[in-house]
Amino acid sequence: MHLTVFGATGGVGREIVRQALQAGHAVTAVVRDPARLPVTGERLEIVTADLTEPGALGSAVAARDAVFSGLGASSNAQARQGVAARVTDVVLRALETAGTRPDGDRPRFVAVSAAPLASEPADQTFVSRRIAMPLVSRFLKPVYDDLRVMEEAIHRSATEWTVVRPPMLRDGPLRETYRTAHEVNLRGGRLIGRADVAHAMLAAAADPATVERNVSVAY
Repeated sequence: MHLTVFGATGGVGREIVRQALQAGHAVTAVVRDPARLPVTGERLEIVTADLTEPGALGSAVAARDAVFSGLGASSNAQARQGVAARVTDVVLRALETAGTRPDGDRPRFVAVSAAPLASEPADQTFVSRRIAMPLVSRFLKPVYDDLRVMEEAIHRSATEWTVVRPPMLRDGPLRETYRTAHEVNLRGGRLIGRADVAHAMLAAAADPATVERNVSVAY
């Protein structure tokens, strides 16, 4: 497959690029600063682009089997400027202008968001429900407000979208032992590695059951 990755220099984005190349896919990584992408490969194309204008992204998303977004604010200050929502909107407009993918279906778009935007299961643990989630949601409120606006735009888009909602992220090797659920968080799911989020996003792109679904993922 031919894939495009936005936010390719971030923790999840780098892992999507790396794992996709290892799986034999052709990858276009859209970045502002190529020096920040340490991944290399014969099937990797790096595109330096302005992420404020949909027209500048047309060639990066046209005729792709799937487009991935690891975009997100790295701080509350960035989030207050609506970084994730603003840039994702540009990507969505570029996708909708580019039209169908090679198989004739609508553009396939998979984006990372965050667990606090999902509802809690009825059997959620006390620590998650009463302590961990409220604290995180309070201290990172601007980040989640930004992501909420981003998700609303994705849900309204003309793409075959999937939103992946992980809890707290950490670095580490790929484990492939994570759990997933649709539209609701996982019981006791407070952590996951960035490598496993990337793995889940790549898997979602090939799974028709995740089209127009919000997928929670956690250990």
